Amino acid sequence: MNKLVVAMLLSCVCFSAYAGTQQEKMKTCNADAKTKALAGDERKAFMKKCLSAEGASSGLTAQQEKMKTCNADAKTKALAGDERKAFMKKCLSGS
Repeated sequence: MNKLVVAMLLSCVCFSAYAGTQQEKMKTCNADAKTKALAGDERKAFMKKCLSAEGASSGLTAQQEKMKTCNADAKTKALAGDERKAFMKKCLSGS
C-alpha cells in the first residue's frame, strides 16, 4: 500500500514538472509569434510547428529560453535604456 501511495505521489510530481515545461514552451512560442506580428492561419501554422517536436529542437537551455522570452517581451513593449534593464532584471529573476 505504501509503495502505491509513493508511486502516485511521484507521478504527480513528474506530471507537474512536465506541465511547467509545456507552459514555458507555450509562453516562448506566443512571445515569438507576437514579435513576428503573426495572425490568423500564419500564426496557427507557426504555433503548431513551434509547439511540436520540430520546434523543440532549438537546443536552448531553460535559462536561454527565458532570456529569449524576456527579450521578445521587451521588444514588444518597445522598452529601451534603464526601463529595459529594469524589465529584463525583473523578468529574468522570475518575479
